[in-house]
Formats: sequence, C-alpha cells, structure tokens
Amino acid sequence: MTFATWNLLFTGMISSILLLNVVQWIIYRERIYGLYTLYMLAWLVYFGLRVDEINAYVPASVLYFVRAVAPMLAYLIYFDFADALIQLQARLPVLFRLFRLARLVIILYALLIGVLCFGLDTWYAAVYDTAHTSMRLLIVVLATFGIVQIRGLRGVVPRYVSTGSGLLLIGGITAMVLTMIGLPADTPLLFLQAPLTYMEFGILAELLCFTLVLGYRQRRGAIRSAIVEQRIAREHEYLQRKRVEAELVTEKLQQQMATVQMMALQAQLNPHFLFNSLNSLSSLIADEPAKAERFVDEMSSVYRYLLRTNDVELTTLQTELTFVDSYYHLLKTRYGSGIDLISDIDASLLAYRLPPLTLHLLLENAIKHNIVSADQPLHIRLTTTSDGWLTISNTLQRKPANRASSTQKGLLNILNKYQLLGQRTPRVEETNNTFVVSLPLLPPTIVP
Repeated sequence: MTFATWNLLFTGMISSILLLNVVQWIIYRERIYGLYTLYMLAWLVYFGLRVDEINAYVPASVLYFVRAVAPMLAYLIYFDFADALIQLQARLPVLFRLFRLARLVIILYALLIGVLCFGLDTWYAAVYDTAHTSMRLLIVVLATFGIVQIRGLRGVVPRYVSTGSGLLLIGGITAMVLTMIGLPADTPLLFLQAPLTYMEFGILAELLCFTLVLGYRQRRGAIRSAIVEQRIAREHEYLQRKRVEAELVTEKLQQQMATVQMMALQAQLNPHFLFNSLNSLSSLIADEPAKAERFVDEMSSVYRYLLRTNDVELTTLQTELTFVDSYYHLLKTRYGSGIDLISDIDASLLAYRLPPLTLHLLLENAIKHNIVSADQPLHIRLTTTSDGWLTISNTLQRKPANRASSTQKGLLNILNKYQLLGQRTPRVEETNNTFVVSLPLLPPTIVP
C-alpha cells in the first residue's frame, strides 16, 4: 500500500469518527464534544491537504502554513479538551498554567508563520524550518511532562487520556526521528516507509482512547442520573405515601370532629326546644285544657321528629316542611291570630336538602325576639328562589331589650352546621321592617 492510498484511508477514518462525534455533540449539547470535534477537524485539515487530489489545487504558501499551524491548533484545542475532561485547573494547577503559557507561545508562532507564508515577498526557508522544529521540540517536552502528570492522577479518565496522548507522542517522535535521518515525509511508495504514517498511527490510537473515554464518561453520567432518578423516585414515593397517610388521618380526625360538633349542636338544640315547649304547655293547661291536650299530641309528634334527626346531618326540604307544619300548629294554638305563616315553595326543590331543625330554629328566633299579638301579628314567609335558595323572612317588630336579650345562639348553630358540612354560608339581612335569612339548599346528588 502506498502512502497516498493509506493517507486517503486515514482521512476517511478520521472523517467517520468526526461525523459520529458531531452526532453526539448534537444529541448531548456538551462543550467537550465541540472541542473534540474541532480537535479532529484540525488533524483532518492537516492530513487532508496531503491527499493528491486536494494538494494539487492548493497554493504552496497555504500548504506550508497549514503544515506548520494545523498541528499547533490541534494542540491548542487539546489543552481545553484535557482540562474539560480532567479539571486540570483544580487537580493539576501547575500543568494548567504551563498550558496557558504554551497557548500564548503557539499564538505567537502562528503569527510568525503567517507572516513568513503570506506577508513577505521572499521565502525564508531556514527561518521556517527553525521555527517549525523548535515548536515541535517544545511540544514534545511539554507533552512528556503533561502525560507524566496526568498519569499520576487516579481514575479511569486520566488513564485513558494519558495513554492516548502517550501513543500520539510516540508516533510524533518516531516521525520526527525518521525525518531527521533523511526519510522523505510522504513520497515513498510503501506507506510504512513514510514518517507521517507513524504519526497517523499515533493519532488513530489517541482518537480511539478519547472516543472510549467519552463513551465511558457518558455511561457513567447515565448511571449516575439513573441512580439519582431512582433515589428521587423513592423519596417521592415515600413522601407521597406519607402525604396520603397524613391526609387519611386528617380526614378521619375531621370526620370525627364534625360528628362530635354536630352532636354537640343538636344537644344544645333539643333541651332548648323542650324548654320552650314546656313553657307554652304550662300556660295552656290552666286556661285551655282541650287545647293543652291537642298541644301535647302535636308536641309529641314534633319531638318524635327531633329525636329521629339526632343521627342525621341532612334532611329533605319536604321532611322539614312537614315538621314545620306540625310545629306551626303548636304556635297557632298558643298565639292564634298573632302569628301567620305563608309558604310558597317550588315543588321541584322539595327533594333538596338542608340541616334538620334549621327552620325550627329560625321560627323560634322570630317568636323569641319579636312581638306576637292579635293587634300586631307576626308574619313569617317561606319562599324559594330559582337558583336553589330557601328564604325565611319575618316582620321586624322587636320586643323591648330588657324582656328578650339576644344571644344569637340559634343563628350560630345554623352557621356552624353549614360550615361543618363544607357548604356555602347562609345570608342574614335586616331592613327597617323585615328580618331575612337565606339558606342554600343542597342538591340530592351532593354528599357532604
């Protein structure tokens, strides 16, 4: 195989690795893949210009410039690439400072070569050869020191980097020695007789090591990400389980608290109702025994309903209105024409629900705090609205403050019940002549 054929094969292999790395650069979006791409691109340009089909069309000044500067540009990129892989600034600060100094020297060298190749009319071959040889020797010394330093670090990545760099260094020194003893660089018929072949061997070995270390680095990062994701998933699952358990405990406590509070509210209501009923009965026994007997029957019916509602949180509007009718008979027996109840209820809302004995409390409050007499009758009205509200209104004709002080216990009972059920808050309004309480009715499908 001639060197020309081998060089063409070599540039094809470099191009394949370059394309693969470009794909990885696009996928991972990491700076290190960009540096590796530029590093290979510099070598590809250097050896690509030695392909016969290409260098025949390139001016001599460009060929000399690329041959001198392209390897130095590759070394310049190598400094940043090695730092990104190994964190030289933190782990090998002395070597990092040497790389920075070498970067400055390479830039000055590139400027000198540029002037020699493009800025002067006369070609100074001796100056070019001296500068070229001096830079190559300087890079060899720096590379040897750097490889030794990197080799001393622990870990897979430094070992791969030092091995790859060492193989390139061996190939480069071999090419230099063969050139110095008189072998032509790239004209022999057999590719093993060309000094540059050994440098290309070193570059291939180095790129193989670098590709392996990038793959290792990517796999290690994927494993770390998987471990972190698993840890996060376990922590999330644990926190989720604890949150659900806490919610269940909280919900259970809230249910128990709501039950206890509801029972306490009903316990407040029952003695209150019984006390008022007995007071009414005592006033009838002496004067109107027949009405007292009827009153006892009605009171028995009413109290039966009260006992039946101790274990329920909601009842239907139909059931509550039936109870109100019985209770109103007791009031009518006691007050006669002094009280008047008007009911205008939409039949489509009778299946809607509300807390039991709510209407009883409101009727009782109306009687407690207002004058009820034949001369000044108390008018009470029950109506519904199209949006599902029940309105209880009564004429406002307050008793003197010293005869009926208001504690508002009845209204607080109603508001507390709706709050415990998690429903909308009832509205209380008062005008000059009317006291109005509006209650939201709960559709039959809603479970509190």
